This record gives sequence, structure tokens and C-alpha cells, in this order.
Amino acid sequence: MMKNTLYSILFILVVGNLLAQQTPANKQSHAYSIEGATAHIGNGQVIENSLLMFSNGKITFIGSAKNKIARQGKVINAKDKHVYPGFIAANSTLGLVEIDAVKASDDQREIGIMNPHIRSLIAYNTESKVIESMRPNGVLMAQISPRGGTLSGMSSIVQFDAWNWEDAVIKMDDGIHMNWPGSFTQGQVQLGKDVVMKPNLKYPQNLKKIKSYLTNAKNYLEGDHTKTHLPYQATKGLFDGSKKLFIHVNGQKEIIDAVTTCKQSGIKNIVIIHADGANYIADFLLKNEVSVILDRPHKNPNSEDEGYDDTYTIAKKLIDKGLLVCIGMEGEMERMSSRNLPFYAGTFAAHGLDKETALQLITFNTAKILGIDNLVGSLEIGKDATLFISKGDALDMRGNILTDAFIQGRKISLETHQTELWKRYSNKYKGN
Repeated sequence: MMKNTLYSILFILVVGNLLAQQTPANKQSHAYSIEGATAHIGNGQVIENSLLMFSNGKITFIGSAKNKIARQGKVINAKDKHVYPGFIAANSTLGLVEIDAVKASDDQREIGIMNPHIRSLIAYNTESKVIESMRPNGVLMAQISPRGGTLSGMSSIVQFDAWNWEDAVIKMDDGIHMNWPGSFTQGQVQLGKDVVMKPNLKYPQNLKKIKSYLTNAKNYLEGDHTKTHLPYQATKGLFDGSKKLFIHVNGQKEIIDAVTTCKQSGIKNIVIIHADGANYIADFLLKNEVSVILDRPHKNPNSEDEGYDDTYTIAKKLIDKGLLVCIGMEGEMERMSSRNLPFYAGTFAAHGLDKETALQLITFNTAKILGIDNLVGSLEIGKDATLFISKGDALDMRGNILTDAFIQGRKISLETHQTELWKRYSNKYKGN
């Protein structure tokens, strides 16, 4: 009996520790006018000494503060500050994993290889402490994506101020994620020696399996449905163009094979994720109208054939070719690293991109690729008032100090368990 009681207490403590501290904000009850800030619209435009007004969760005016229009509701003096649209983290597992070492809190992948019908949204935990810690850096939305297998499942886009996943969703089941096999595989690693890559002899076989699956799915959708097949049914949006296929793929050959195979199968909208080597085949991607979600730039090149700075300059090279590009979060420590999203854009800006173009990598471009640019991604009339005010340059960690943030017009708290600890220990030695 005592043992069961102890387990119950431990369970309550653990679960309680996983819950976020901030209660979702109430629906916007009065208008706001933000006056005097430098407005970074998100689509490349900048308005100095701006006036931005919003009510009922929507932006009602954006322009110069010199305009004689009457200010609405509460006026926020943002002179010498900057206002930005909320940042969007693409290809993220935020809310799907809380503690990597606790299996019960890890819900990012499903058993099996072909799972196009699995929906990441219903596993999304709005009360994650990790999510809460994104908001002080202006990361207010994310695409929540599944992992694992060949067809991982469907992603959805959410905002970070909600009681549950139904409240959080901006766009439900926006696309299906596919992990493309590599044509090379890692050989046996020996201590003190370089990693040897060798041809993957199973690559042709893996390609054949993918082609066969897509063909069978299409035939099922076009044929008799007397027997229900949920995975095949889930692929319908890929063939009618209502859903995007997000292909996680690296390597020039693999990218070409992936795009060619899926196009030939009748899939209309394709986005590639990771895309190492994409800068060498940009014309091919442009011709096939393929968008790109790049990895974080802070990493070494994958191959000795690549330039030492390829991971830092790839965004500029692809954009100069006319491709639509944004930044994704997949990789080591991706959930914790997601708060650094604006600084990754700043890194691309430091390696050739114009600052406002770099901003688009986490605002307007991301919204376009995810199909939510009618709602968010830029400060435009009619769009959601999901935005924030920063004391300085939001792409620079020294300047990205938020004073106010709003999601769909609701003023949200920027306090987290981390800011509480920071204040606690900062105050400890004051006056000593």
C-alpha cells in the first residue's frame, strides 16, 4: 500500500513538473495601437516611425505614425523599439517530447514504416515547459512534425498560447512527411580513423518500395473502396494538391530521385527538408517548383567536397536562384535550439543575405511554404495580430529583448520557468 502511495506521489510530482506555468491569455477585449516603432513587415518592407493597430485579433492598420488617423484602444509608445511578426519554426517536434530520457513524454514517432495517416497534432502537448520558453525570443508558432519510418505521418501548424491542441491549431494536417533513403551508407567506424562512406546496395530496392507504395495508394484512391485502407486514404491530399509532401532528403542524387519519383507518381506540391547539396541543383528545383526548408546553419559541411562555409551561404545561393526558402529545426537538441530560430536567420544574414530577406526565412517565407500566409507571416491588414515588440534587432541575441508579445491579439506573458530562475539567482547576489 505504501509502495503504491509513493508511486502516486512521484507520478503527481513528475506530471506537475511537466506542466507549463503560464495560463493562456483571454481573448482580446480592447484594441491596441503600437506607435513609433520601426516596423519590420516580414515581406522585406520596413516602416520607420510606424503605427500598427489591431482589434478582435486582427491587424486593422499598418503605416506611418505621421498619419492623422485616430489611435484605437490602448496606445503603446514603442519609440526606438522594433515590431515584428511572430516567428514560425518549421519542421519542429515542439510539444511532442518533453524529456528525452522519459519514454512516456516522447511521442514524436509511431511504430511502423509507412504511416501517412498518423497525425502529430493529437499528441501535441500545449502545456509543455519547452514551448513556454520559446515565446521570450519571439517564436510564437511552429509546424509540429512527426519523425521516423519512411512515411512519418502528418504535421500541423500551431500557435503557442492555448489550453489544448484544438485551441492551438492554425492549420490542421498541412502535409505528409517522407524520409528519403540515402544512396550512401556509413561504413564501420574505427577509432582514430575518418568515417568511410560506401554505396548503399539497398538504395534501388528502397526506391522501388516507395514507388510501389505511391502507385498502390493512387490506384486505391482511383478504384473501388469497398475495403477501407486508412494509410492509402490519408495520401489523397498529395494527389489532389490539397496537401504538401515534405521530403526529408540530403544529396544531389537523392534530391533529384525524390522529386522525380514523386512528380511521376502524380504528387503536385513538394517541399524538401535538409537539402544538403541543393545549391548545386537549384535550377532543377526551380523548374519543378520545389520549396526548401533548410537546416540550422551552425554545423559542419557533410562532405569534404563541400565548401567550408556552405552551410552558412546556402540560403543566399538558393534565394538568388529564385527559390522559396525557410529555416527548419530538425536535428540534435532541436526543441531546445528552437528558441534560437531568430539567431539562425541572423547567421544567414551575416553570410550574404540582406537583413530583411533573412527575416523572411522565419516569417513570410515560412508562412508561404506552410500555406498559412493568408493568416500570419507579415504585418498586414486582415492578418492575425501575432506579433511582438523588441528593444533592438530581433535577429541579434544582444538586441532581441522582448517587451510585449501578442498571439491573435491576446497579450501573452513572457515569463517562463527559466526567466523565474534567472531573476531568482540574479537577485541573490545584488548588493553583495
